[in-house]
Amino acid sequence: MYVLFRPDRESDSEAEGEHGEKLRQVKAVLEEGGHFSGIYRKVQLKPLKWIKVAKSNGEGEEERPVEALMVLKYGGVLTHAGRKQAEELGRYFRNNMYPGEGTGLLRLHSTYRHDLKIYSSDEGRVQMSAAAFAKGLLDLEGQLTPILVSLVSKDSSMLDGLDNASIEMDEAKARLNEIITSSLKTVHSDESPEFSWMVDGAGLPSNASELLPKLVSLIKKVTEQVRLLAKDEDENLTETNLYDIIPPYDQAKALGKTNIDVDRIASGLPCGSEGFLLMYARWKKLERDLYNERKERFDITQIPDVYDSCKYDLLHNAHLNLEGLDELFKVAQALADGVIPNEYGINPSQKLKIGSKIARRLLGKLLIDLRNTREEAISVAELKSNHDHDSSFTKTEKENSDAKPKLNKNDEVRKSITLNDISMDQDDDDDKETKYRLDPKYANVKTPERHVRTRLYFTSESHIHSLMNVLRYCNMDESLEEEDSLVCYNALERLYRTKELDYMSYIVLRMFENTEVALEDPKRFRIELTFSRGADLSPLEKNDSEAASLHQEHTLPIMGPERLQEIGSCLTLEKMEMMFRPFAMPAEDFPPPSIPAGFSGYFSKSVLERLVNLWPFHKHAHSNGK
Repeated sequence: MYVLFRPDRESDSEAEGEHGEKLRQVKAVLEEGGHFSGIYRKVQLKPLKWIKVAKSNGEGEEERPVEALMVLKYGGVLTHAGRKQAEELGRYFRNNMYPGEGTGLLRLHSTYRHDLKIYSSDEGRVQMSAAAFAKGLLDLEGQLTPILVSLVSKDSSMLDGLDNASIEMDEAKARLNEIITSSLKTVHSDESPEFSWMVDGAGLPSNASELLPKLVSLIKKVTEQVRLLAKDEDENLTETNLYDIIPPYDQAKALGKTNIDVDRIASGLPCGSEGFLLMYARWKKLERDLYNERKERFDITQIPDVYDSCKYDLLHNAHLNLEGLDELFKVAQALADGVIPNEYGINPSQKLKIGSKIARRLLGKLLIDLRNTREEAISVAELKSNHDHDSSFTKTEKENSDAKPKLNKNDEVRKSITLNDISMDQDDDDDKETKYRLDPKYANVKTPERHVRTRLYFTSESHIHSLMNVLRYCNMDESLEEEDSLVCYNALERLYRTKELDYMSYIVLRMFENTEVALEDPKRFRIELTFSRGADLSPLEKNDSEAASLHQEHTLPIMGPERLQEIGSCLTLEKMEMMFRPFAMPAEDFPPPSIPAGFSGYFSKSVLERLVNLWPFHKHAHSNGK
């Protein structure tokens, strides 16, 4: 929201009305919860015009601002339903993504055999989603804020922003607008394409130009209803403080909830932190931005926002019974299903170009992750092989010796620590990240050599679309024309029919090691690709008992993962690297990682050495050695 302050100018009545409306919205946002704090609200004051005035002491002149722009950034608050979905997905990953018996991942994590790092974009709701997911993944307790501070690292350069592809995206949107508003057909050749997703603007409804005026009409109908509710709320607040009955919404307390606020719902208020005034501002802005009546021009880039607002109010504010909202949702969904995928390119070649620019840094980081995991696995395998060889050699020497040598436990501990330091130094050279693992000799576990590395990246829908487009179409690059796609034909068809990547949609790259294969064999490391389109919208489209239950809880189920490869196929790490490399940022271009502000979850080497020396059963073993 932008508010321009010009103290030396007078405005006409229409401009004054709009200015006053914005100030009321600003007041409502800043007063929300009774205090100004958190990561969801940001205020900036930007001086636009300066004049020179004489200093008060009469000595020279100084500059003073006479015109300023106030920017209030607000929104993207993680709802109770969003937190619940993120935690449930974390639990699902813990129980299904990590094969193993018993407690599985938690056992690995508690014994330093799970190397976990979580990255997030700068958006507040994304950070909180990452913290909620981590809570479910690691079975943690307590509030999200400590989890966020200690486990989640922000990386806006990798997971935020579309600036690198802004020109190409503007071109795609201009072409998309031309196709929709001029009623052009999406196929522009006499010959039918081999695949349905190869044409310009694939997925757009054939009657898109007819749906736009209907969309505007329905938005006006809903906006007027919300305006009356906001007017009634304003009058009630003038006569009596509504918060005497209903306490103000506190975002900090709300972060601890996964259930709806029954009191607000029962009082006829919108769910969550939004009051009727902000709800009206949201709909009024969409109405104003979607269609310019003076210029008689549609802005199709607003269609995704209209669709999101419809979806949000259908799920969280169904108790307000807004007339026409169901119909508006269907029209907006039909348009959004065609617009959203094509905003990132109207054909595969453009999708690949835009996707590679947006996800370039993320692709580079993924390659680093995969390479580090491979090198670590190879180092462990070589160390184990050398250890087995040394053990066999020592056993032979003992059999041929007349006297058994006396072992010094302290020397053994010192030797094992040195070996571990060498291993850690090798890892440090790979990606400059400090990692620690328990010495297998003193880890009270059956499989001390087993180690899992997890890297989680939480970002926006734009980066998910971009990464997916690179996965789908990377073989269209000139250097890879003879290669098959990383995604099989059946999966390409499913992705074409998947119009929306909703909340908690995800792409999973899992690398498996076949220890029965030689280290130099490319098939030793294979990649498995899966994806999920996130929240399932079917409850919003059905009227059965299950849908009614989910409506009551304001939540949607998260769809399970789908394979992107044929069953039985083998995608080697070598091929994945070859297909990604033309689009990924080179490893040498990455800046050194910054040290997180919070506790990283790792101890220093000196602390670990002391822990090893003080380990209870070490002392016991040492006393027996005497």
